Amino acid sequence: MITSAALTSQTLMAAVYDSAQEKLQLDFWDGSRYVYYEVAPSLFRSLRDAPSQGRFFNQHIRGHLPFVKTVPET
Repeated sequence: MITSAALTSQTLMAAVYDSAQEKLQLDFWDGSRYVYYEVAPSLFRSLRDAPSQGRFFNQHIRGHLPFVKTVPET
């Protein structure tokens, strides 16, 4: 199942989560896009519901999970 979420962060703009592949795509306000792998559903829900999504990202995702930087489609 794929879930999309608009985020309320000054850093993160949007998230798309694929629970079947445990893959999280994050779009940043600066135009960059990263795809993170091995993301448990509970981690995605915690990010989506965090009072500070940017802080949650920095503490629990950045540097903790495998990722690739991708090019957003235009």
